[in-house]
Order: sequence, then C-alpha cells, then structure tokens
Amino acid sequence: MPSNQPNLVPHLEKLATQLDGSLQFDSLTKTLYATDASVYREIPLAVAFPKSESDIQKLIRFATENGTSLIPRTAGTSLAGQCVGNGIVVDVSKHFTQILEFNKEERWVRVQPGVVRDELNRFLKPHGLFFSPITSTANRAMIGGMVGNNSSGTTSIVYGVTRDKVISLNTILSDGNKVVFGEISQDEFDRKCGQKDLEGMLYRQAFDELNDPENREEIHAQFPKKSIHRRNTGYAVDELLKAELFGGKEKFNFCKLLTGSEGTLAFTTEIKISLDPLPDPVEIVVAAHFISIHESMKSAQVAMKHPATAVELMDKIILDCTKENIEYSKNRYFVEGDPIAILMIEFRGKTLDEAMTKGEALVADLKAAGYGYAYPIIEPARVASAWSLRAAGLGLLGNIPGDPKAVACIEDTAVDIEDLADYIDELDEILKGFNQNPVHYAHAGAGEIHMRPILDLKKAEDVEEFYQISLASAKLVKKYQGSLSGEHGDGRVRAAFIPLMVGEKNYELFRRIKYKWDPKNIFNPGKIVDAAPMNKFLRYEPEMKTPEHKTVFDFSAAGGILRLAEKCNGSGDCRKLPGSGGTMCPSFMATRNERDTTRGRANTLREFLTMDNKENAFDHPEIKEAMDLCLSCKGCTAECPSNVDMSSMKAEFLYQYQKTNGIPLRSKAFAYINELNELGSIVPGIANFFLKNSFTGGLMKSFLNVAPQRNLPEISSISLRKWYKKNYASLEGPAKPIKSVYFFVDEFTNHNDTQIGIKAISLLKKLGYEVKVVDHAESGRSALSKGLLEKAKKHAESNVRIFDKLIDGNTPLIGLEPSAILGFRDEYPRIVRADLVEAAKKLKFHVKLIDEFLGQEVAAGNIKAESFTAQPQKIKLHGHCHQKALSSLNWTQKLLSLPVNYFVETIPSGCCGMAGSFGYEKEHYEVSQQIGELVLFPAVRNAETETIIAAPGTSCRHQIADGTGRKAKHPVEILWEALNL
Repeated sequence: MPSNQPNLVPHLEKLATQLDGSLQFDSLTKTLYATDASVYREIPLAVAFPKSESDIQKLIRFATENGTSLIPRTAGTSLAGQCVGNGIVVDVSKHFTQILEFNKEERWVRVQPGVVRDELNRFLKPHGLFFSPITSTANRAMIGGMVGNNSSGTTSIVYGVTRDKVISLNTILSDGNKVVFGEISQDEFDRKCGQKDLEGMLYRQAFDELNDPENREEIHAQFPKKSIHRRNTGYAVDELLKAELFGGKEKFNFCKLLTGSEGTLAFTTEIKISLDPLPDPVEIVVAAHFISIHESMKSAQVAMKHPATAVELMDKIILDCTKENIEYSKNRYFVEGDPIAILMIEFRGKTLDEAMTKGEALVADLKAAGYGYAYPIIEPARVASAWSLRAAGLGLLGNIPGDPKAVACIEDTAVDIEDLADYIDELDEILKGFNQNPVHYAHAGAGEIHMRPILDLKKAEDVEEFYQISLASAKLVKKYQGSLSGEHGDGRVRAAFIPLMVGEKNYELFRRIKYKWDPKNIFNPGKIVDAAPMNKFLRYEPEMKTPEHKTVFDFSAAGGILRLAEKCNGSGDCRKLPGSGGTMCPSFMATRNERDTTRGRANTLREFLTMDNKENAFDHPEIKEAMDLCLSCKGCTAECPSNVDMSSMKAEFLYQYQKTNGIPLRSKAFAYINELNELGSIVPGIANFFLKNSFTGGLMKSFLNVAPQRNLPEISSISLRKWYKKNYASLEGPAKPIKSVYFFVDEFTNHNDTQIGIKAISLLKKLGYEVKVVDHAESGRSALSKGLLEKAKKHAESNVRIFDKLIDGNTPLIGLEPSAILGFRDEYPRIVRADLVEAAKKLKFHVKLIDEFLGQEVAAGNIKAESFTAQPQKIKLHGHCHQKALSSLNWTQKLLSLPVNYFVETIPSGCCGMAGSFGYEKEHYEVSQQIGELVLFPAVRNAETETIIAAPGTSCRHQIADGTGRKAKHPVEILWEALNL
C-alpha cells in the first residue's frame, strides 16, 4: 500500500492514542526512516516506538486490518535494505533495551531486541563472559538486528555465528499470539503438531515439508557447501534438517529458521542467547602487507592453518580513505609503504610471549611461502586503534569524492576458504569487464570478502550495471557453491537472485514457509521472497540532477553542501552510546532519537535539498527541527568515517534559513556577545550587578529565553587587553626569551576569563617566552554558532590579514579557548574570500592551542619538570570537543603530568552539554543536563575533594559549576599554581 494514502491518517491518529509508546507520521520522522545503510529509499506510512508487547500486538492487528505492513528496525545499519519499506517502521531501539535475565553458571542471558551488543558485553565482562559475534557496527548494532541478519563478524572462524548462539526467542505471530520458540524433543514436537492454532500449523508444515525426501534432496543439492559457516541465503531450512526428527543429531528448534529471517516470519520481543568465556586477555595483530589481492588471499589460507582468532583484509582503496579522516589517519602508524592489501591476523594468549610466539610462527610461514613484504606485529596497547581502522571500513568508503560511491551489492558473498583466491581472481576479471576496480575488505579467514564496485547510482547506465554486476557475481558464487549472503542478509539487494542460488523448488519452499507464517504478508514484505527488482526504490531517481546551492562556506571539496550530506552512507557510527567513548553524537546519547544523530540530520538535509521546489531551498521547518539539538561539537568532523561535518552544515543552514525567516533576538544577543561585553566593561561593577541581581538578571533571562537555572557569566573588572598594556612589561621572566609568540585574545578570555588569561601570559613569560599581543578581531565563534556567517566571515578575513604577516613556524599564534583559536584551523580557510584562502591555509599550521604549544616545548626540552612543584596532586581532565576533534587531548594530559608527582586521569566524557550558548537556552537546558549526566557529572561528583578538575573550555567550566557545584580550572591555571621558579 502506498504510504501517502490519506484515508489511513484518521486510523493512524486513533492508533496513536491506543499505544503505550508513540506513533509518528509527520514528514520529518518519515524522512528519517526512509533509508538505512543501504542504497534504498522508501517513505514509510508511519514510525512506531512501542513500549510493550501489547503495543506490538496492536500494530499487528492494525496492519492486518488495514492492508499495510510492519518493518522491524533496531539501529538501522542494514546494508541490503531490510529496514526500508512503505509500511509502518517499528523501531524497538528506544524502549526494548533491557537485559532481562542472566545466568552465569549456565552461561546465558535473556535480552530485549534493542540491547546494543557492546553494551551487553560491558555488562557481562565482570562475569568473565561475552556474546561472541562481533560486527564492525558492534558499538551500535543491537541483538535483535543481529538475530534478524544472523550476524557473524571478525571472530566467526572461532566462535561461529549468531544462529549458533540463539537458545530461544519470544515472538508474536501474525495472528497476534505470543509464542516462545526453542529446543523441543520429538514428543514435544508431536504435541505442537496437534495444536489447532497457527503455531500448530507451523510445526505441521515443517514436518510435512522437511520429511519429504525430494525436498531434503533438493536442499542438500542446492544449498552452499557445508564447509561455509557464513550462509544467509534465503531461509535456513538446511539447519532444521540437522534435527533428530529428520535424521540429524540436534533437537528441533525453530530459532534456527527465525535467525536470519530478517523479521519476515514473526516479531521478536525477547532473545535468549548462549555466552562464551572471555578470550585470552593478551591480543596481538600481525599486519601482513601484500603487493596484490591474490597474494593476500593465498596468505589467508596459510593463516587459517594457525590458531588465529581473526583474519581480516583491508585493501588500498580503504587504506587511502583513511588518509583523509582526522581520527583514522592517526591509526595508520603500522602501514609501511603503499600496500595493495593488508591482512590483519589476530592471535591471543594468556601472556604476551604466548601471543607473540603464535604471531611469529605465522610470519615465518608467510616468508617461507614468499608471501608479503612487511609483517609488523601490533602489540596489545595499540591493537584497539588498529582494529578501529578496519571497523571503519564501511563508513570510510563514503569519503570517495563525487557521486560515484562504493556500492553494497556483491559485498557479502562467501565461499570455501580453499576456493577464495580463485573466486576473487575470477570476480576481479568479471569486474574488469565492467571497467571496475572494486574495493576489497573484511573476513578473509571466513571466505568472505566485502567487495564493492564504484557506481554512480544517479546515472541510469550505472543503475543497470548495478544489476548486471550483481547477476554476474551471483552466477559465479553458484559456480563455487558458495553463499550469496554471508552475514548482511538478502533484504532487497539479493532477494531477486535467491532462485538462482538455491533453485526454483527451494525458492517455492521459502514462499510456502513465508505465507504459512505470515498469510497476510504483514511482516517486512519484499525481503527474501517476492522482492521488487533490486535496482528499484533507490535513494536517487536515475538522471535526476543534483541541485546546486550557493553557500557562504566553501563546500567545494565535497562538491557542495548537498554532496557533503550525501557522504553519509547510513553506517550509524553516530548512534554509539557513552560507554563506547568519543564525542559523536551527544544529543543522540541523551535522547536516543534518530532525529538527533548526524545520520538523521544528513538524511534530512539530503531529502529536502534534493526534493525542494521552494525559492529558498533551506526554508524547511523539518530541517530546523532536525538541527535543533545539534551542539556543533564537531565530534562528527573527526569521528564520522565519512567526514560528515554537521557543525558547518548547521551554521550554513541557519544562515540560509534566517535569510527568509529572520534572526531571532536571542541569536543576535549571543552572536554579538563581544560587543555587549565591551559595553559592560565600561562599568563592569554596574553590569555585573544587573547580571547577578535575581530581579534584573531574571528579567534578562526571561526576555532572552535563557534557562533560569543558569548563572550568567560575569564581566571582569579589567579586560585582558588593558591588563596586558598596563602590566606585561613588569612581569618576571628571563632576560633572553626562548622564542616569541603571539597571544590570541579571544572574546571570552578578554572579558569573562581575564584571570586565566593573566595567568597564561604570566606563565609563558616566566617560562622564557616573549608574549606579543596585537589588535585583532574576535574569533567569530559566537556568530558561527548562530548562523551569522557574514559577521563571522568579516572577523575571519580581518584576522587572516593581520596574522598572515606576523606568524610562522618560529613565531606561532597561540590561544586559550579551543573553540576560538581552532577556528583558524577549521572554518577560516572555508569562509574567507578567495584571495585570502591560501593565506588562511598557511596560517592553520602555525596556530596552536596553548596546550599544544607548551606540550611541544616540553618535548623539545625547553620546559622541564624541575620548574614545577614536586608535591603530589590528582587531576581529573575533561577535554573540550573542538580540541578532541581538531587537535588532541594528549597534549593537555602530558602537560599536566609534567610536575613529577601529578597524576592525571582523563574523564572518558564526550561533550559536556553546554556547547557555547546551547546549554543556556531555556528549551535546551534539560538535554544539556542529560548530556552532562552521561559521564562528566558523575565523574566529577565522585572525585575526591582534593582532586583538581581540569577543563580547557570556558563553556565546560560553566557547565561543571552549574551541574556539580565544583569549580574546574583551565590547565594553565594549574601549571601556574604549580610553578616553582
């Protein structure tokens, strides 16, 4: 049923009042759920967020009565289009998130489908157990989705796949009845067959179909080789044949069929899974380098003769993508030369010696076989960062510039490991016929290589090639008796080829199974059986022109703002939770709403900028709503593998939107905060009286819609500029300075944090540096955050002109406030006029955060520990988001650890939640506090009274004060107080 039929709206409105959860069918929500991580797009009828099994029963009844369907969804990272459809998307990721029961002795856990795999393992780790299937999306992938797709991941060669772990499933069938499926004896099976309900019909059908010798013979003849453990093509009837009932050795368990069925047979509400003991604690990785894909495939066969726990491939295309990503470029340290492929082979042991012995034995065998040219062994401390490079593979492919992208269509094939090298050679030859140089990566040890052709699905000829390449691949997989889907599932992209892969008779068996379980076709229709053509319902209409939009920011590196949004391929890295570390995406961590992810915002921009017919393409309240809780933290700038820079896109959107809708008064007040502080600094005492007085301060907050709980920043009694002119010459310091530096007097330090600026300049002078201050413009950060881009552009151009002639590698410009000084690195080269771009790009290399500068001077031997106290001191450090994205918190940690007895612990927090003016705004206060409570506030509250809380950002310090009552200090304050000169 088309999702826009108006006659269903009254029925949807009525259904919404009957659910414990919620049902949304507004334009924005439907846009957010029109895509997943695949190439498909279809606007759903509505999106449901059920809170109870009763809600799901009501949704099933509604779908049955109204001729629509239910599309189950967890994290929405499906690559084959499993989560896309025109019915009601049922998102269980928000409320079905509980760990229900755990039995350590029997090694099992019972969970709801919305439990995140890594979150489950954090719960299990203290008990010495874990759920072993691990996908590259494990920090946001949910157990329900892993069951639906029969996920496996890097360690399947040791631990098997999800199907091997499922003990029982609590489900709701298409007739609305609750049924628990699990292992049953032959007597129990017979009793089930005697039931007069749908459940009884299912057991009778299973017996009738699988007890038929012709059907069994056809299954054995047509299904993939038994040696291939990654097998997801169609319904797993071959697994049911392993039951005693049909001459096998196992008890009958319908979970074998339901796992990998992509939500097409029943709706799962609870999952009981078996657990494994934690692996040996010491992990090393042999990163074997090769000059050809073929050589790496042959080497995978060698590796599989060793006790490896993972054998994973990355090719040159993926490795080259990592060069352009801020976060992942740091993790290339083990790459030697320019390899065509790297095999990452993991070994574990109880000790480092044991693990190293295993790794060295493999290296010796590879050398003896003449495979590879470099074999660095990555030791335990750096293994996680190396694996993060491999895990980011899917997202990193979004970095390929322009409209052609690495497309998922043949990326999930699995063959016997002994056939792998020959299969890849043949497939590469086939792809050469299509003028393709495909991407190769992933699970070489399991016989599965995620190959992706590069296609422009905006072009009709490439859409046809999308199909032809997939067909050619399917025929080749059949030749090797492999599995067309190893772990990503059939969905829409592979379903059309299932008859080819398993034969028409088996395909008709699948259809009979589907319609016995789901006679009205309400559960995720069009997946596995009766699918639409695989090159229909794509994200883009073939030959549809990509609209161009004139912007203030220069987005030309991505091909314009729309193509920057299009770089999001839906991998969902922005859905990770606080326990996974990192900053992206703080608002999602607090709300768990898809709208508040980088992916959600990018999808919204893509949809409305592509389909727009307005004079101002940005004039859409849906985009405004999606952008509302973006904190402009820049976490996505570094952590999104596709480099989707939402902070810049939000600033541009606000500018464009406000051209039609006007600039709100509060936005003007925050954007012009420097000018307001300049006025207040004329009579700071009077200004502070009005700011702090409960009556006048309350009126100001009310007038500007500022949260009443917030304390407004006071204006210093003297500005930093005035203090510098008056006092710098009299400061103590060596007669001969080590070097000269220019100090950037940002607008926050100048008027609000003057004492910190004084200590910074005094510290620099005392340590032997000449500090110069010149007249310059404010940073423009406040204007950027509020979309006043012409104002920000003016300040950026002024600063570039001033400092272009003053600073270089020997005389840097340093600053205190990360959000202000790092604008030189990030926005300035993209916002200044064309004739200043080269100057801006040159400046970015000579502008440093004060933490960086001092840390580099320590490394150079110019600053020594002897200059500071030897008294012991504990410090807890919270990093500023912009610093983590555009610089590194390591400089600050090393700097604060310089005094010999200072112990620094970095709080594993993301964004503090204040984010400039965001946390001051009344409507954002609650979310701001929720973000603070995720990690930061508890860590500060739990710190001993004597522990110093360090925070480089002015917003962060205010947030900590308001949220915990503790005063945080800038790192330079701590060093100044520790000086012993």
